Amino acid sequence: MTKRTGVIWAAGLLLVVMTAAAYLPATRCGFIWDDDYYVQDNQTLRSADGLRRIWLQIGATPQYYPMVHTTYWLEYRLWKLDPRGYHVVNILLHAVVAVLLWRVLTILQVPGAWAAAALFALHPVHVESVAWITERKNVLSGVFYLSAALAYLRYAPAPKDGSGRQRSGSLYAASLVLFICALLSKTVTCTLPAVLLLVLWWKRERVGRADIRALAPFFALGVALGLVTIWMEKGHVGAAGEEWDHSLVDRCLIAGRVLCFYTGKLFWPAGLTFFYPRWQIDAHNWQQYVYPLAVIGVIAGLWLARKRTGKGPLVAVLCFAGTLFPALGFFDVFPMRYSYVADHFQYLAGAGLISLIAAVVYVAAGRLGGWGKGAATVVLALVLATLGTLTWRQCHIYKNLETLWRDTLRKNPDAWMAHNNLGTVLQAQGKLDEAISHYLETLRVVPGHPEAHYNLGNVLRAQGKVDQAIRHYRHVLRIKPDFAKAHYNLGVALGSQDKLDEAISHYRQALQIKPDFAKAHYSLGNALAMTGRLEGALEHFREALRLVPDYLGPMHGLARILATHPDPKVRRPDEAIRLAERAAELTQYQNAVFLDTLAAAYAAAGRFDQAVKTAQGALALIPDVQTGELADGIRARVELYKQARPYREPAPAP
Repeated sequence: MTKRTGVIWAAGLLLVVMTAAAYLPATRCGFIWDDDYYVQDNQTLRSADGLRRIWLQIGATPQYYPMVHTTYWLEYRLWKLDPRGYHVVNILLHAVVAVLLWRVLTILQVPGAWAAAALFALHPVHVESVAWITERKNVLSGVFYLSAALAYLRYAPAPKDGSGRQRSGSLYAASLVLFICALLSKTVTCTLPAVLLLVLWWKRERVGRADIRALAPFFALGVALGLVTIWMEKGHVGAAGEEWDHSLVDRCLIAGRVLCFYTGKLFWPAGLTFFYPRWQIDAHNWQQYVYPLAVIGVIAGLWLARKRTGKGPLVAVLCFAGTLFPALGFFDVFPMRYSYVADHFQYLAGAGLISLIAAVVYVAAGRLGGWGKGAATVVLALVLATLGTLTWRQCHIYKNLETLWRDTLRKNPDAWMAHNNLGTVLQAQGKLDEAISHYLETLRVVPGHPEAHYNLGNVLRAQGKVDQAIRHYRHVLRIKPDFAKAHYNLGVALGSQDKLDEAISHYRQALQIKPDFAKAHYSLGNALAMTGRLEGALEHFREALRLVPDYLGPMHGLARILATHPDPKVRRPDEAIRLAERAAELTQYQNAVFLDTLAAAYAAAGRFDQAVKTAQGALALIPDVQTGELADGIRARVELYKQARPYREPAPAP
């Protein structure tokens, strides 16, 4: 290894170590918002068929980013649902992005390349992308994006670099494949070919037709997968409605303000939060035009000054703005429901401005001579230490959902989404009164908000105030009639009042909206069984089990009907035994009701000795076997089994 190679390896290792140190608190963070959709409750991670669905079934995952979900699939094999593994991988990927950025800037001969990479690695604006497991999209796509750029720049060196190298087809192919991987991780990377054209224009006198032809497949793939993401955002994620109803002028005002906002956060990363306030856009307010005009003015000024300053500053700003273009408000994305900006939106884009800042300082320090370079080194060390400390502190707000939402509300008290989400966390903890206060705050900020009314209904039902809960559910459905969970919970509330026909109607409406709603299939099956419609109950229990194979409720309900149905054409003793044994196994043979059903299944198959023994085991699990409807019923069934007679469930009362 040469001395130069050793220095390069040491510099790269230092970037990795600094990144790991700054993000160490993230390894102690848990799962937060959206991590349930991406990891915790993501059924595609559980099987080999799930991997097939990740790649071949659009809609099987929240967004069609199969590279991201494949990494989750692999990690699930290694550490299941331990969040530490996922966090460590995110941190390592971010460190790799920083190293790759350094190498790309080195190839482009950007002054202060290593400093730029270090600033990128430690800047706290990137914590959201690294400490949030769901944003694996950013760090993974960043690795592929910069790897593709590195391969392409080696494939198409600037003519004046003196290398005399011939273009390599293998490097071109590698760049294209890496770009596809980037797109399949996050389609904001579709901006790469435009960035490469800008870089080639910067490093050459002009861009030739050969360059445009070479990048044409990149542009085509970027547009194609970008359109898939736009369709997914609207049709699957839900980025449609009045929150996204903006005129072209409004969107230009948003874009200008977004660019200024992100620039400000790069220079002064104070007040970073998960949800920023959502601006009120008013095309009649002249002050709001200052932002887009400022952006235009900066770009125009850099264009006019390019002969004096060089094209580099202009290219850096255009790369920043161009990489941000998909998140500027011209395309509808779901997070703009609650804010037009988010730290993770500028993960890749920020590299452009950070590199420009580092280059300007490096050049200025060089002009001051040796003492200037020494002073710049000291300043860089202080800045990196400050940024690393801020990143360390920022990681802590991602510890868990309660910490995240409380921090958000401290910085943005009117963040209705944070109020609503904190309410659900507190509700799960049994802090119902505090949960109600946050739901009411949501309704203060956004009157008539359907999710807040829905959550209020859930709390009131948990408190036994079923009539009040029903009023909130009905209010939700007047505002949002296609709210499947509201139909379902209204059905549950009505069922608790023995209004079974109305409950059945709402379960059916929930399933029309969401056919794969396993809980609704189970509850509908229960309600149908209670009203004597056993064939219909069987159908919905089977569907619930198909959707969730180890779902105990429908497993037990199906076994009960198959074991005790009065019609011999419907009874399936062997299947009933298989289901009831599985239910008993899953509950470690400690559930008296499930053992009672298993005993009935054994009796239906003529295995009366086992039926008696199992039923007596069920009795032993009941604290006081002398009283109680369940105990009395099991004792009666034991007598039947002793007489070698199966039990038949009585028909429900009309």
